[in-house]
Amino acid sequence: MILGLNHITIAVSDLTRSLAFYQDILGLTAHVKWDKGAYLSVGELWLCLSCDETCPKVDYTHFAFDIAPHEFARFSEQLLSNGVKIWKENKSEGQSLYFLDPDGHKLELHVGSLKSRLDALKTKPYPGLVWL
Repeated sequence: MILGLNHITIAVSDLTRSLAFYQDILGLTAHVKWDKGAYLSVGELWLCLSCDETCPKVDYTHFAFDIAPHEFARFSEQLLSNGVKIWKENKSEGQSLYFLDPDGHKLELHVGSLKSRLDALKTKPYPGLVWL
């Protein structure tokens, strides 16, 4: 039986630049690095940066970082002041900032949880929504 999400690996074109972004700008904890990669963590999430050819997605594929409501505005301003590029405006429940990493990977800073999203769907369901 699957217990949870173990780790996420993303391809990066410049390890030094990406490590600085994820550690210094986003605040993830860096653990080790080697010639072609690095391991970082945030909460229980283990993130691997792996040097490889990058091919950012053009669809909605992304991953979101959780943030406390009282930290959202300050942290969003910090990201914007560091020149992150925005890729989408928030139109869903909860505060979100959709931004790109140095290789164009789609990220999100989000206030909310699965519970808050499901609660919002009770009052404003998506077209064709079916409760399972």
